[in-house]
Amino acid sequence: MSMYPEYMVAPIREDLTSAGFEQLMSAEEVDQALKSDGTVLVAINSVCGCAASKARPALKMAVSAADKKPAKLVTVFAGMEQDAVAKAREFMLPYPPSSPSIALFKDGELVHMIERYHIEGNELHRIVDNLKGAFDAYC
Repeated sequence: MSMYPEYMVAPIREDLTSAGFEQLMSAEEVDQALKSDGTVLVAINSVCGCAASKARPALKMAVSAADKKPAKLVTVFAGMEQDAVAKAREFMLPYPPSSPSIALFKDGELVHMIERYHIEGNELHRIVDNLKGAFDAYC
């Protein structure tokens, strides 16, 4: 069961899908994406203010400005596709559930994690730099 009506989250989803992120809707899609070879950037999207003001803008800025980029960009939406989000969070253990959050995987292994507290209490340019640094190191 979804926490929000689809008409409310549609523009929030589009904020990332229009920037090249694939919206994953099921646990199976998440499993397939995160077990794949190469690098995968996962954004757990949210309706909260820090997702709107920092997480999504940082993701878009980092991906567009980075010389090295993840091979695949995917997103799941907290409060909506609960099975997909739960599966993504399984891959992100031992980190606790957090939304928004951002994770980078390489060959199915979690190599970099940005939790909500790294997002909401931080400046936008620092989040962008954090992501670009992770891209340089792992992509």
